[in-house]
Amino acid sequence: MNQRVRIKKMVTVGMLSGISYLLMWLSFPLPLLPPYLSVDFSDVPALLAAILFGPVAGITVEAIKNLLHYMVQGSMTGVPVGQMANFTAGVLFILPTYFIFKKIRTTKGLGIGLVAGTAFMAVMMSVLNYYVFLPAFTYFLNVPMGSSAVVIKSIVYGILPFNIIKGLIVTFLFLLLYKKLSFWLERQWFTKNV
Repeated sequence: MNQRVRIKKMVTVGMLSGISYLLMWLSFPLPLLPPYLSVDFSDVPALLAAILFGPVAGITVEAIKNLLHYMVQGSMTGVPVGQMANFTAGVLFILPTYFIFKKIRTTKGLGIGLVAGTAFMAVMMSVLNYYVFLPAFTYFLNVPMGSSAVVIKSIVYGILPFNIIKGLIVTFLFLLLYKKLSFWLERQWFTKNV
């Protein structure tokens, strides 16, 4: 990769990280779901970075966004558990989307990838919340965890539907963005591969 392309990639990933961080602040809770779960659109720039430059670029955007968020806002636990959960969810969403879209480089392929990414993220985040993130929150906040049945109920009726809805909202927005940028993206892929 020549120097000019490398600089362009670094600048674009940095810019998308900044946009992603700003979008993280525009979060809102969903009705009927726990208020500590809020939807934001910060995965959209990370998806764009992954599609333009590969999965490492998307993961980098997710990492920088969450690092900035922790540095500016901090965490109620003192440890960036929420930011780690957000980073993990973003990566679990981006990777299936990228790899499916890489195989089927059409709008339909992108849609399939986004739906697969949503499903993968929702299932894996349910498992990770049960074993990692919810225990970490309760440990660092020094509050009782609750019974296994209560935790499973909060995951099934809160976290799982939240991740599905968030993934579908991001899917819809990203497909709209992709339609607007498809010609520009095709040019970027062409110039990258020449």
